[in-house]
Parts: sequence; structure tokens; C-alpha cells
Amino acid sequence: MLGLKVARGGLPAVGIILAGCVVGPDFERPAAPDVEGYSREPLAAKTSAAEVMGGEEQRFVNDLDIPGQWWTLFHSEALNALIKQTLDNNPTLPAAEAALRQAWENVYAAEGAFFPTAVASYSPNRNKTATGVTFTAASSGSPWFTLHTAQLVVTYAPDVFGGTRREVESLMATAAFQRFQLEAAYLTLTSNVVAAAVQEASLRGQITATEEIIKIQTQSLDILRKQFELGQVAGADVAAVEATLAQAEATLPPLRKQLSVQRDLLTALTGRFPSQEPGEKFELASLRLPTDLPFSLPSKLVEQRPDIQSAEAQLHAASASIGVAVAAMLPQFTLTANGGIVANQINQLFMTPGTAFWTVAGNAAQTVFDAGTLLHKKRAADAAFDQAAAMYRETVITAFQNVADALHAVQSDADTLKAAYAAERAALKSLEIARRQLQLGAISYLGLLTAENTYDTALLALVQAQAARYADTAALFQALGGGWWNREDAPPAKKWDIELTP
Repeated sequence: MLGLKVARGGLPAVGIILAGCVVGPDFERPAAPDVEGYSREPLAAKTSAAEVMGGEEQRFVNDLDIPGQWWTLFHSEALNALIKQTLDNNPTLPAAEAALRQAWENVYAAEGAFFPTAVASYSPNRNKTATGVTFTAASSGSPWFTLHTAQLVVTYAPDVFGGTRREVESLMATAAFQRFQLEAAYLTLTSNVVAAAVQEASLRGQITATEEIIKIQTQSLDILRKQFELGQVAGADVAAVEATLAQAEATLPPLRKQLSVQRDLLTALTGRFPSQEPGEKFELASLRLPTDLPFSLPSKLVEQRPDIQSAEAQLHAASASIGVAVAAMLPQFTLTANGGIVANQINQLFMTPGTAFWTVAGNAAQTVFDAGTLLHKKRAADAAFDQAAAMYRETVITAFQNVADALHAVQSDADTLKAAYAAERAALKSLEIARRQLQLGAISYLGLLTAENTYDTALLALVQAQAARYADTAALFQALGGGWWNREDAPPAKKWDIELTP
């Protein structure tokens, strides 16, 4: 027996519980993986910290709930505004919502099979009898006559073995699949916007860092040129530094190109054309790193990830399809009632006695030979269930991998940023010493170039490490499900809710 409960808009819940047996397996939700963590070693309670922007210490909090609008934890008004534009204009969500509505309409269409089908018809026809043939008992009168027939045919197929109920169950599971596909689309879309904004901020930071590097190298070149005029260095030394400066300047156009492409991506995500670029711009300094990070138990992750819920819904639909295939192999029953009135004049249809007719019939049919068609359909349904079960397990494993990767990345990012900051500070100090020594003539241009290259590398690595902390923090929120269960701006997910209970 399957109890189905559907809430649709403001309409009352519709319960369908029909008597009779229901063939096929009753679906049971897969048990959560019997694991206690996401890695062999226990997770550290917090990350390391660095005294630089984006270097805040982050703490992992067990069972910390995730807000539906988790991106607000970055405290960026520009980011909040851009995501709102994305949710309002991007066509991905309307497409997912339409697929969900379509799935539910298919459910309602299938539920019609629980009730009789009544077809009313009216058929007028003009007739002429043969007059050139002599009959033993010929009737007298005009050979022309008209018949008006009005009838009602009622057909009902009792769901004796539950095939219809299993079909509706399968379609409702498909609707649940579409519901979680909508949540997955919402999560992916918002996560992509956050990732694109962080990447834009990273590129702007790298451009700023490169411009700072060019400024430093230009100043060093000016020193060498003055020393060349005084005959303290050779022309080859000046040329070598000029070549290094040119190389640094050559790295700017590719970065600016990447920034333009990133802006195009953000524009497309907001559902606009490239010429309608949004006004919001992103710098790393405009983002705040969330310090409290959620850490969901593995047993809870399967409920939080929309892709796992979608895979479970597909597994449920495949299970119900087995029942449909089994019911098709059993006897099929049909009840038919036909009643109507026949008259020669349309105004006599309901006035003349003796013009009514009716028929009541029942039919039971059992396939006795189909060359194995129904059997193979049953086996195909079994195979589809096995496939869905394997895909469900693969989805769960991938989800756990995503969380593990994100947790490792968050911890590693903190260590990387701490080391990158220390390297940048040391490289800057070394560069400052080298520039003073160059002015005093204590070192050659080679010592200066070495110090500049070290600082260049350290500065760019610092910017990239800062951006990685924001990007991988967002990836952790996405890997944990993104808090879709706390969303208040999702009328489709609330409106088209579904509950399947065995």
C-alpha cells in the first residue's frame, strides 16, 4: 500500500489510498553510509591564521545550519545585488521550474486513471431505404428517415493489482527528481556567481600586483640608467633590466583579457547580453571571509545534497516501474456501461417512450502469448532499478569526495596563505635591501633582478592564495548542499512539495 500526499498551491492535500494489492517492491530509502567522517585522520577544529586580508582563522562547527542565502556570509552588498539579478533574470531557473510543473501535470494526468471515463456523444444521420427491391413484408411509408442518437459511454479499469498506483508513484518520484533538480540548479547558479566574483577579484588583485611590480622595476631601471650615465654600470646591465621590465609589462594584457572574459561570464550569469554588463565590480578587499564553517555529519549529508536526493528519486521511480511491469503481466479488467436514446426527431429524444437503450459489460483479459514481450519488459525494469541503484551509490561517493576535497582545501588554503604572506614579507624586505645596495653600488644588477623576481613571484602567489580561501570556502558551502532547505525565496520548491510514505 502506498500513501501519496501532494500539496499544490492553496489546494488541499489530495490523499490516494486504494484498496487491493499492489504488486512489485515497496520502495525503501537507502541507508546512509556507515562512516563517521570524511577522512582517515580527524578534522582539525580550526585553520591557521595570518595577519593579512583573508587570513582570518576559520572554525569548523558541527551541525551548524547553513542559511538559504549563504553567500551573504561574505558581507558583500555588490555580491548580494548581483546574485539577486541572476535569480531574477537567468533562464536556468525558469526552465527548471517549467520541468517541475510538467512533471506534476503528468502526475495529475495519470491520477485520472483512478476514476471512470465518461464520453457523451450525439450522432444525427440521414438514411434512405432501398425501394427497387420487393420484400416479403415490405413496410409502407417514405424511404427517407432521420435518426438522432444520444448516448453516454462510461469505462472503468479497476486497479486490481496496483499497476496504476505504481505508475502514479513512479511519476511522483519523477516530480520529486525535478524538484531537487531545481534546487541543484539554484545551488549551482548561485555558486557559479560567487566563484566568478571571487575570480574577478583575484584577477583585479593580480593586475594591481603586476602594476606594482612594474612600478618597482621602473624605479630600479631609473637607478641603473643614472649609474650608466655616471659610467658605474655597463650598457648591457641596463638592457638586461629593460628586458625584465618588458617581460613584466607583457603579463598585463593577458590578465586584462582574462578580466574581460570574466566580466562577460558574470554578465551572462545575470541573464544579460555582453553589452549590458552589470555595474558591480569585485575586489578582494570588498569580501569578508566567513569564520564559522559548517561541518555536517555524513549521515546528514545525504539529506542535504540535492543531487543525492535527485538520485534517490530516480531510484524510487525505477522501483515503482517494476510494479508497473509486473501488473502488466497479470489479468486486466475493464467495466463498460453504455446508455442512450434514439429518435427520428431531435425533439423526441427525451419525450418518446421506448427509445432508450443500454448495455453493461465486463471484460477480463490475460495475455497468453506475446513471445516474451512482457517478461522482457519486467527484466528491463529490474535492470533499470539496478542501474539507478549503482548511480545513486556513485552520486553519494562523489558527494562525499566533494566535501572531503573542500575541507582539505580550506585547511590547506589557510596554511598556504600563511606561508605566502611570510614569503612576500621576506621577499619585499630582501628587495628593499637590494635596491639600497644597488644605489650604493654594493651589488650588481644580477642581485637586483634576483630579488625582484623573487618578490614578483611571492606577491602574485599571495594574491592567488587570498582568492583561494574565498573560493574554496564557497565550494565548501556548495558541497554541503547550500542550505536549500532554509530558502524562503523558492515558491516552486514549497508550492510543489511532495511526500511519499510507504
